[in-house]
Order: sequence, then structure tokens, then C-alpha cells
Amino acid sequence: MTTRTASRQRITKETRIDISVDLDGTGRTDCETGLPFFDHMLDQLGRHGGLDLEVRADGDLDIDAHHTVEDVGILLGEALRQAWGDKVGVRRFASVAVPLDEALVEASLDLSGRPFLHYEVDFPGEKILGDPPFDPQLTEEFWRALVTSAGMTLHLVSRRGRNTHHIVEACFKAVARALREAIRVEGSGIPSTKGTL
Repeated sequence: MTTRTASRQRITKETRIDISVDLDGTGRTDCETGLPFFDHMLDQLGRHGGLDLEVRADGDLDIDAHHTVEDVGILLGEALRQAWGDKVGVRRFASVAVPLDEALVEASLDLSGRPFLHYEVDFPGEKILGDPPFDPQLTEEFWRALVTSAGMTLHLVSRRGRNTHHIVEACFKAVARALREAIRVEGSGIPSTKGTL
């Protein structure tokens, strides 16, 4: 079986990021972005996605967390795309609803090669406490950057929820579980009538 791994680096005037991913890992994660809550969410993505994931990010957090969160999304999308290669044998489609206490989030994705994000997630509005605090609005920026770089279609819909932390975490867990199913190899052909994805 082909090894489905990738390592990527991105250096700009705003961030320096290194990411490595193994699609056939055990859920081992080691993520340090300077944003503890974001690290926790990336851990959820790796653990529940069955991915080995390492992220090192050094960004201009003194200005804003936006650059770090968006650039991690860009680079992780690139790494995923590189790791799954031509997608021979993958399931391609997956949909899952994940609860976290009162919150319920549904993620449906397609490794289509066509980037699209439908994002229907509302938050009560407060930032998530931490040092520094995490603005939940950055979650949408992360997913948009990731799907654009990965070439993936993602529909992310919050069915219910009152606690911002629970809603955001349910988003990451739902995408992780859907991604785990979509990248699973179960055949030998490319799952498309076009013959390519």
C-alpha cells in the first residue's frame, strides 16, 4: 500500500508554519500554534480523524490570531491534498452528525477536487477563554482555507447548540469523523465517472 503522508512548510511575513500528516495514522497529534484552544481543536481533528498530525505555527498573535488560523488551514489543506494523491480507492463521500452535550453539528464532505464551503454555524457571540482568547468566527476562516487548498467540498451545519466551545468542538469532531470515512481505501479505482478527481 502506498504511504499516504505529507509534510509542508509555509513562510510569510505574518506566519511560519510546518505541518506533517499521515492519513493512515493512529490519531497521534502534536500541535502548537500559540493558541491553546486552536491546538485543542487540531488535536480533535487528528484524533477523531485517525490522522497522525503535527503542527508548528509561529504567527503574529500580537496583532491578531486570524493570520495563524487561516494559514494553518491553507497549509493543512495542501498537506491533505498531497497525502491522498490521486485518491485511488477512497470512499470519497461521507456525512456524519456529531453531538457534544447540547450541541449537534453535521458535516458532509466530498473529496471532489472542487473547493466549496457551505457554512451554517452560528455562535452565541462570546470569545472562548484562554490566553489568548479564541474568536469563534475564525473557525469559518479555517474551514474555508482548508477546503480551498484541499480541493474538497464541505457542508458544515449546526443543528443546535448554546455553548460556543461545544459548537466549535463538535464542528471539528464532525469533520474529523467524516474525513476519516471519506479517505478510507475500500477499492482500487478512482470513484468518479470522469476517471479523475
